[in-house]
Amino acid sequence: MRVLAAMSGGVDSAVAAARAVEAGHDVVGVHLALSRMPGTLRTGSRGCCTIEDSRDAWRACDILGIPYYVWDFSERFKEDVVDDFVAEYAAGRTPNPCMRCNERIKFAALLEKALALGFDAVCTGHYAKVVQDPDGNPELHRAADWAKDQSYVLGVLTHEQLKHSLFPLAETPSKAEVRAEAERRGLSVANKPDSHDICFIPDGDTRGWLEKRIEMSEGDILDVDGERIGSHSGANAFTVGQRRGLKLGTPAADGKPRFVLEIRPKQNEVVVGPEHLLAIDEMRGIKVSWAGLPIPEAGTGEEFDCMAQVRAHGDPVAARARVDTSDGAPHLVVRLVEPMRGVAPGQTVVLYQGTRVLGQATIDSARSALRPDLAAVDG
Repeated sequence: MRVLAAMSGGVDSAVAAARAVEAGHDVVGVHLALSRMPGTLRTGSRGCCTIEDSRDAWRACDILGIPYYVWDFSERFKEDVVDDFVAEYAAGRTPNPCMRCNERIKFAALLEKALALGFDAVCTGHYAKVVQDPDGNPELHRAADWAKDQSYVLGVLTHEQLKHSLFPLAETPSKAEVRAEAERRGLSVANKPDSHDICFIPDGDTRGWLEKRIEMSEGDILDVDGERIGSHSGANAFTVGQRRGLKLGTPAADGKPRFVLEIRPKQNEVVVGPEHLLAIDEMRGIKVSWAGLPIPEAGTGEEFDCMAQVRAHGDPVAARARVDTSDGAPHLVVRLVEPMRGVAPGQTVVLYQGTRVLGQATIDSARSALRPDLAAVDG
């Protein structure tokens, strides 16, 4: 099988490519240049697409004895990931850029180009598993190492994309084993730190980065009764569940911390309140997609049992879900058995049954039984 190995310059993609070679595939390595102005060096575990990363990917391919190329996807990355990130925050939503990157870059633009060049599959270092059902259709499942499982950020993959996806690290029991294998193979990235945070904001200062791209203006911070208790320099830079950076001049009556409960971009207002009011009972999602073939209930509108996960490393929560098509476009309605804390419009909810990923949706609104006066937190 002809395999295109996406080489980030990290240890996971290097070992994944090595295993693809060892399995007898005809492998070619490619590094995606996603930044128009790549830095020379990484800052610890921050940043990506640096010259250092490109060189690390080249060295890995050289040791593996496979061809190596660099493909410039910086324009597509800016439009589909960075600009989308800015637009979502400008609208008062909290986006997940890793989901957009996997959806539109690594498994759309990259896979599309790979197939056009005659490759059979794209190989990555994601910790996730593709399983064939009895009829030979691909299903996406969690990896063996749940601590490193990345099936959440792959929940946007479609049936056709899964047919051409290869995840050689699926059964690896731990990241320590991957590093040990890299060292045995002589790969220089064996002890390279993992990347964290948002790759295109290497210093980790999301608010400062956004302030340079979104027009910010001073507005009011309100409590749940609508009373003004402070001011902010721009509502768009806040996110639901945030505690730091509020700088409230009026202490809460009970002396406990307050958290962002709602962002109102049109009014330029931020609503804050006690932590227990972050609990959400129901979510409605748009841009619904199914990882592999959809389950039968997706077409009938019937409720089905599942587990709902809202963050890459968040705990899944038992839920009942259904697809609502009453207003034309399909909406995913997810009712949580136990409330989930700090859900924000713009985030992605991914549904599971056991280890299988069913699909995902972008959260458009979230509801809480504890807040009847603010029943709908809409994006």
